[in-house]
Amino acid sequence: MTHSSQDTGSCGIQEDGKLYVVDSINDLNKLNLCPAGSQHLFPLEDKIPVLGTNSGNGSRSLFFVGLLIVLIVSLALVFFVIFLIIQTGNKMDDVSRRLTAEGKDIDDLKRINNMIVKRLNQLDSEQN
Repeated sequence: MTHSSQDTGSCGIQEDGKLYVVDSINDLNKLNLCPAGSQHLFPLEDKIPVLGTNSGNGSRSLFFVGLLIVLIVSLALVFFVIFLIIQTGNKMDDVSRRLTAEGKDIDDLKRINNMIVKRLNQLDSEQN
């Protein structure tokens, strides 16, 4: 683009309706006047991608689908672990109740054994 540059600071742009192109971001004050026939210098088709033609969208949607699957699987695993924790807690409660009941039974058996031993000692002492 070798067009004549105009300095906007030195003289105001008198031509209204003309298309100007900026050479670079550093030279914003230097504007190049586009020729009259080059109104379609940057076609809209190049700047606006057609929906579904961007190759990045395919990999992005595949990434999101994979992420969604991973999240669903991890959520299912978390629910399964919570279920196992609850089941283990219930089993531990059952075992502790059984141990407590068996402890009471053992104490009862010890008392009965002591009563039998005392009675046998009394009968042995009466026979002697």
